[in-house]
Amino acid sequence: MINGGSETAVAPVGGSQPLDWKFSQVFGERTAGEEIQEVDIISAIEFNRNGDHLATGDRGGRVVLFERTDTQDHVGHRRDLEKMDYPINRHPEFRYKTEFQSHEPEFDYLKSLEIEEKINKIRWCQSSNGALFLLSTNDKTIKLWKVQEKKVKKVCNMNVDSTKAMGNGPIVGSSISTSSKQYIANGGCTSNDFSFPTGGFPSLHLPVVVTSHETNLMARCRRIYTHAHDYHINSISNNSDGETFISADDLRINLWNLEISSQSFNIVDVKPANMEDLTEVITSAEFHPTHCNMLAYSSSKGSIRLIDMRQSALCDTHSKLFEGQEAPGSRSFFTEIIASISDIKFAKDGRHILTRDYMTLKLWDINMDSGPVATFQVHEYLRPKLCDLYENDSIFDKFECCLSGNGLRVATGSYSNLFRVFGCSEGSTEATTLEASKNPMRRQGQATSRPSRSLGNLSGVVRRVNGADNSGVDANGNAFDFTSKLLHLAWHPTENSIACAASNSLYMYYA
Repeated sequence: MINGGSETAVAPVGGSQPLDWKFSQVFGERTAGEEIQEVDIISAIEFNRNGDHLATGDRGGRVVLFERTDTQDHVGHRRDLEKMDYPINRHPEFRYKTEFQSHEPEFDYLKSLEIEEKINKIRWCQSSNGALFLLSTNDKTIKLWKVQEKKVKKVCNMNVDSTKAMGNGPIVGSSISTSSKQYIANGGCTSNDFSFPTGGFPSLHLPVVVTSHETNLMARCRRIYTHAHDYHINSISNNSDGETFISADDLRINLWNLEISSQSFNIVDVKPANMEDLTEVITSAEFHPTHCNMLAYSSSKGSIRLIDMRQSALCDTHSKLFEGQEAPGSRSFFTEIIASISDIKFAKDGRHILTRDYMTLKLWDINMDSGPVATFQVHEYLRPKLCDLYENDSIFDKFECCLSGNGLRVATGSYSNLFRVFGCSEGSTEATTLEASKNPMRRQGQATSRPSRSLGNLSGVVRRVNGADNSGVDANGNAFDFTSKLLHLAWHPTENSIACAASNSLYMYYA
């Protein structure tokens, strides 16, 4: 299925077998009847390049970091593990690492516009000297953060008796002896009843700042990139050169250098001279994973444009255009709305692009601009309810998508806190529906137990089963809930592990 030009992507043996997904962990699980605070709802998820760290952003402007722990226990025994003739099935485990306030609510007085603190996107940068770097953005401002363990510095060799220390903290040990270390937190001591000993001190010791063995995680904002977007930022993406990144809003894409926050270069501008002539906007943008001169961006009309920055400084002309073919006679009031692409992702090999619109997932080969090489039906059962979805604004929900590290599977979210995993290797019929709960297979119905069918017939099955059904049920016959939507998810870069956000809870699964 995934082929084009002279190359063919061949799936390894067993690649078409559906994965058996299991619950791994949950952070911030809700109790029954618990009221969710708006600021706690997760709005962004991103694994770092090797998958050892995970970052989430929320509507309250906070960034929370998690680190993987199950790999650390096996580092010292790698040689022993290599001697074994059977694989060690590790259970992917993460733990809370730290959190920090990335953005605060602001007010643009010139435009009388409130700028909310919600984190729109998070992107990891290359690590350096044991420090973690990441970009986070809200609607207007991008920030570069450095997260690093710092050794705690304390003051020792004070002339004050520890029993008389009353001010900023206790002193450990005797203050007269110089053979042992004495510490005082924050480096100060004030006491109202302090008095010099009779005869004074035999000698004065200058306070010395020493570094202890204790460490604290510190998050520090290194750069703030602002005043470059008139419209809300919808995407940021790091370049493979490790030096630059792009930010995109509805009408423009800007190129930044990580070290320079005072200026950016506008490389794409789709704003017409007369705004009444505006027909489409930019919805998502991403750099190619290996070619630093190439990037792709999607539009509200369902098209993807591939651009080469070597062609000109302002890349108004694309090098390739990918558009889906509209079925004759299928056009309606909702056609352009549901065609709008909400997310775009490059596969790790850079050969394929995954896009998500309201109804489908589409996989594109950058060497074939005639159409997608695979289309996966996600919301076909909602087609009869488009009027209702338009009335309650659900039709404008922006679902994200992701690919596995080996490119054999894709995933995206849906309503009722469900997400779907599809196999995209040659001949695969995998189409699994999972629920973001401790029992992910609970919502599995007849759809996954049917005899295997080719992907080409899968959409037809969904239509026949649900095409005329207006009773408010999903593809498996379960009632759907438009208020519970799984918009954000991420696939681990090297393993079959998915992290997804259900409101304020972070669920993790492995296979």
